[in-house]
Amino acid sequence: RICSFFDVDARILLEPVDALENKGQVLSGPVLAEFTGKGITNLPEETFPSGFYRFSRRSFLSEDQFVVGLVYAFRSGDGTYVKGFEAKEAMRQQGLPTVPSAREFRGYVSRQEDGVAMVISRRNAMTCSFNYLARVASFENNFWVGYAARTVRESLTGTRAARMVYEYLGRDTRTVLATARKAGLVAEEALMPFHHRLLQTSEPFR
Repeated sequence: RICSFFDVDARILLEPVDALENKGQVLSGPVLAEFTGKGITNLPEETFPSGFYRFSRRSFLSEDQFVVGLVYAFRSGDGTYVKGFEAKEAMRQQGLPTVPSAREFRGYVSRQEDGVAMVISRRNAMTCSFNYLARVASFENNFWVGYAARTVRESLTGTRAARMVYEYLGRDTRTVLATARKAGLVAEEALMPFHHRLLQTSEPFR
C-alpha cells in the first residue's frame, strides 16, 4: 500500500538502491560496468565534444562514390550519443524508403584507449555499424580519422569496412547548414581537401 501511494516499484523496499539504479542499463549495469560501462559513462568533452560533425567515407555500395554527411553528438545523463540521417540516394540504391523516419540513425559513443568507438543503428535495429575514430593533428585540433564497418554478410559487390573522417563543426550555424545542403553521395574530386588527404583514397583499407 505504501508503494501504491507513492507510485513506486515494490523492489525499492526489497533490493539495494544501487541495484535498482542499474536495472535496464545493459552496457553500464552490474554485469558490464567494469568493462563497457567505464568507457560509456566517462567520456570527457575534451576527448569528443558535443556538437555537429561533418563526416566522409567511401560508399559501401559504390567504390567510385563517397558519402558526405552530418552527425550531431550530445550528452544525456551519463551517456554520449550521436544521431543523423542516411543519404537519400544511398537509401534509394538499396530499395529502401527515403522518408526521414527510415533514414534516421542513432548510436552511443564509448571512450577507448586512444580514441572513441560508436555503435550506430537505424530505427528498429534494421542495420548496424561499428565506428572507430582517433584524433589527428590539425591546426584547430578538430579532426578524427578511423573507419566504419557494417554488420552484414560478405558480398562480392560491396564492401563492409571503409576509412572515415570526422570534422568537428561545433555549433557554427552557417557551416552546419552548408554541410547539410551538400550532404549525400559525391565524387572523389568533390571531397574537401583535408578529408581527401586523410581518407587516403589510393591506399587500400587494412
